[in-house]
Amino acid sequence: MAKCTKKVGIVGKYGTRYDASLRKMVKKIEINQHTKYTCSFYPCMKTVAGGAWTYNTTSAVTVKSAIRRLKKLKDQ
Repeated sequence: MAKCTKKVGIVGKYGTRYDASLRKMVKKIEINQHTKYTCSFYPCMKTVAGGAWTYNTTSAVTVKSAIRRLKKLKDQ
């Protein structure tokens, strides 16, 4: 039977090897890597692969909100 990895999650495969701080950094990266993202185009809404790419970076979110705000102002 497999061990429960409630606290460590996806980095439980490393066991006690490496350092706790390194495993925490790898955990954050691997969670983002394996997350399923949805396509940002309105009619599409399909699931796209994450992999090494992050679809929702902080700068991308800022740009999207600015574009949405400007479109709303234009419509008024």
